[in-house]
Amino acid sequence: MNFLARTQCFRVSRDGSFVSSKNKDDMKTKQTIAVIGATGNMGSAISKNLSKGNYRLLLCANDKEKLQSLTTEISKGATAEIESLDCAVNASWEADIIIVAVHYPAEKEVAEKIKKVANQKIVVSISNPLNETYNGLLTAPDTSAAEELQKLLPNSKVVKAFNTTFAADFATPVIDGKQVDAFVVGNDQEAVRTVAELVKTVGFNPIVAGELPVSRTLENMALLLISLTMKYNYNWLAGWKILHN
Repeated sequence: MNFLARTQCFRVSRDGSFVSSKNKDDMKTKQTIAVIGATGNMGSAISKNLSKGNYRLLLCANDKEKLQSLTTEISKGATAEIESLDCAVNASWEADIIIVAVHYPAEKEVAEKIKKVANQKIVVSISNPLNETYNGLLTAPDTSAAEELQKLLPNSKVVKAFNTTFAADFATPVIDGKQVDAFVVGNDQEAVRTVAELVKTVGFNPIVAGELPVSRTLENMALLLISLTMKYNYNWLAGWKILHN
C-alpha cells in the first residue's frame, strides 16, 4: 500500500520540471529531510534556513503552485539539494528526518498518512496546541502536542523543537545582539543530538532540555511568549534566551 502511493505523487526539480521518484538506495550521500507543510510560515522559514546546510530537502505541501514557487525561491544560492513533492507519504518514505510543520489540529491527519513509512525515523514536532483565543492550550496538563504525536507514531523517534521560535526569528536569529535559544527535547538521545545540529544549522543556539515530557513546559513557554508579544507589540520578532556565567 505504501509503495503504491508513490505512483500518485510527483516531484518538481529546481527548474520546475517534473521528474520521476528516485530509489531510496540512491540517496545515501546526504541526510534527507522532509518538511511537511513547507509553504506555511514556519515550514517555509525552516526550509529556507536548512537550505544553507548539506542536506537533501524534500518540501511537501498541498498547494502545488506555492510549493513550486517556494522551491524556486530557496534554490537560489542554496547548498542543499532541494526537491518538492505534493505527497507526504512519498516524502516521508524517502526521508531520514521528518519535520511536521503543520498546526496542531492537522498533526493527527499527517500522522495517519505517514505512520507506516516513519518507523524508526526522527519526526520533529514544532506545533503548539493553542486554543482559538491564544490564552490557553488544548492539551491536558499531563500531556503535550509532542507526546500526543508520539502516541500516534509509536515506532518513530519524536523530538520537540522550533516551537518556542517565531517564523520571523529564522531571518533574524540574533536579536539585540543575542542569539536566540531553541530548545530540543526527546526520549531518544541520538535523535535529539541530530535535531540539535539542525537547530544550529538554521542559526539558533540549541539547548537540549530533557526528555519528551519537558515539551509540556516548552509549549507553555511558547504560549507565554505569544501572549507577551501581543501585549507589548514585539512585532513577532522575539525569542527566549538563557543568560548564564
